[in-house]
Amino acid sequence: MTFPADQPLRLDSGGRIEGLQLAFTTYGRLNDERSNAILICHALSLDQHVASDHPVTGRRAWWRTLVGPGLPLDTERYFIICSNVVGGCMGSTGPSSIDPATGRPWGLTFPMITIADMVRAQAMLVEALGIERLFAVVGGSMGGMQVLQWAADYPERLFAAVCIAAAARHSAQNIAFHEVGRQAIMADPDWRGGDYAAQGVRPEKGLAVARMAAHITYLSEPALHRKFGRELQRDGLSWSFDADFQIESYLRHQGASFVDRFDANSYLYITRAMDYFDLAANRDGVLADVFRPARDVRFCAFSFTSDWLYPTVESRAIVRALNAAGARASFVEIESDKGHDAFLLDEPVLREALGGFMASAAQICGLERGAI
Repeated sequence: MTFPADQPLRLDSGGRIEGLQLAFTTYGRLNDERSNAILICHALSLDQHVASDHPVTGRRAWWRTLVGPGLPLDTERYFIICSNVVGGCMGSTGPSSIDPATGRPWGLTFPMITIADMVRAQAMLVEALGIERLFAVVGGSMGGMQVLQWAADYPERLFAAVCIAAAARHSAQNIAFHEVGRQAIMADPDWRGGDYAAQGVRPEKGLAVARMAAHITYLSEPALHRKFGRELQRDGLSWSFDADFQIESYLRHQGASFVDRFDANSYLYITRAMDYFDLAANRDGVLADVFRPARDVRFCAFSFTSDWLYPTVESRAIVRALNAAGARASFVEIESDKGHDAFLLDEPVLREALGGFMASAAQICGLERGAI
C-alpha cells in the first residue's frame, strides 16, 4: 500500500516520509463487524510473510507453528495482518528504496526511525484497511517491542496484546552487540558510506559477520552444545583458519544466506531503532505510568528460561508495571533450552498457552466462532 504525499509518516526524529509504502500480507477473512483483526509484528530480520512462503526466495513462513488453520492465531477465525516495518527491505519504504527527490536509493540520507515510527506506520495501514479496533496485536522480540508501543500509543485501538521474548527497553549488552554488527558492516570496503546500492556493490562480508555475531545471541549454550558440541567438519584438524568445527560452518552459512535476503543499511537502521527503544524514557523511567491508559487492554507476556538476550527478568518487569497500572496481565515463563529463538520454534507450551489466552480473550470480546 502506498500512501499519498499529503499523508506523510511523521517521525520521532522530526523528519517525515512522503509517499510511504508498506508491504503487507493478510490471511483469513475480516468479519462483518470488522472486529476479528489481529496484527502480527515481526522481529528484526523477518518480514510480512508470517504464514506463507516467500514468493521470491521460497523461504518458509516464519511462524507456521502459531499462524494457520486450527492454530492459536487461527486464519479460519481471525483476519491476520502482517506488514514489513518501515525501514525494512521487503517492500516497505527503507534506505534501499528510491528517494523521489533524487531518483537514487536513500542510503544514509534516509531519516532515522524508531519503534514508535514503525507502529505509527502500522496504525496508518490498519486505519486504511477500515479497521477501527484490533482484536489483538501479537509479536516476539522486536515484534514484542512494537506490541508494547501499540499499548502505549493506541490503547483504545486494541483489545488484547501479546508480548513474547521482549523488553521495555534495550539493555546495554544488546546495544553493544548491535554496535559490533554495525561496525562490521561499516568497516566493509564495499559499504561505501552507505551508498553501495548506487555504486553497484554490496557489503556482503560485513553484513555476514554482523549476522553471525547476532545469531549467537539468539541461541543458548545448551542448544549449541546439543547441536554442535565440538564436532569437526571432517576427519582431523586442517591446521588452518578454515571452518574446522561444525559450529563455525553453521555460522558462516547463516551469514552467507542472510546477505542474499537482507539489506545492510536496513540492518543499521533497524538495530538503531531497537537501541533507541525505551518505553518509559518520557515518563521519568516509570513504566507503570506508560500503561495506565491501557488498563482495559488484556495482556499476556511470555519468556523463555534460556533466553539471555531478553531474559525473564525483562518480562517480569513489564508484568509488574502492568499490575501497578491496574491492567489485566498474564505471564508465562516457558522452560526451554533453545534460547531466544524459541519463540520461532515448535514450543508446545507456547502454542497451548497462547491458544488458551486467545480463546479466552475471544470469548470475553464476544468473538463467538459461529459469528466469524
